[in-house]
Amino acid sequence: MDIKEIERLLITTYRKDLYRPFIQAIAEYELIKPGDRIAVCISGGKDSLTMAKLMQEYQRHGQVPIEVVYIVMDPGFTEENVVALEENAKKMGIPIEIVKSDIFQVVERIAGDYPCYMCARMRRGTLYSIAKQKGCNKIALAHHFDDAIETILLNIFYGGTYKCMMPKLKAQNFPGMELIRPLIYIKEKDIIRFIKQIGVTPMNCGCVVACGKTSSKRREVKNLIANMRKIYPNVDISIYRSAQNVNLNCALGWKHGDKQHSFLEYYDEDIYSDEN
Repeated sequence: MDIKEIERLLITTYRKDLYRPFIQAIAEYELIKPGDRIAVCISGGKDSLTMAKLMQEYQRHGQVPIEVVYIVMDPGFTEENVVALEENAKKMGIPIEIVKSDIFQVVERIAGDYPCYMCARMRRGTLYSIAKQKGCNKIALAHHFDDAIETILLNIFYGGTYKCMMPKLKAQNFPGMELIRPLIYIKEKDIIRFIKQIGVTPMNCGCVVACGKTSSKRREVKNLIANMRKIYPNVDISIYRSAQNVNLNCALGWKHGDKQHSFLEYYDEDIYSDEN
């Protein structure tokens, strides 16, 4: 399939499942503003490749003037993976720039058997640095709807807290920069369908977890949600909406900034009743 056919698919066959929710997230969460220069961060996987094509379409046909650069931060990919990534990008018409780092080596040395968190933090910091050098004010990451709901359950089950994957965040260590997630309303199954139809074989990140050498709590939660969908097909939507409808009148405690609060602080204000 040539580039024009791929681009036509995005705005016809996949308009409802990919392009429209992409545009919806950008508008609803105000992810992009006129004059933004955005670093689209490409890992070589299905999600980031799809995001890159969607961003291209948005830049070409959207009403907001923006600049986009397509960055691949190579944390230590094998040569075979790099070649595959370059071929996939060429096939999809994505003008990538590859910047090398040694993150995989560092993480393997210091993070032990569960390197995902450390790897993600280091990769994000490196991406911010590269993007800043290129004059960007935002980086776009390809976390999708399924990533968001899995994160909610991961925090509940294994962290004892309620946290969601935010559509945008201000960079703590890079003033003036933001992280955006324009795929937040796109479901993984639709990305998989698109990538298969255009004939692209995406790479994984090449780390030990992706190769199945260590356990992954995220994989366990993904399987749990899949089983729950068999009973209640819209369970994923309910999980996401729970993050949009948090009722503090029914919460034992919550944090605002660095301060922890308890419902007891407000109990005498008559906001707690047996109707809640």
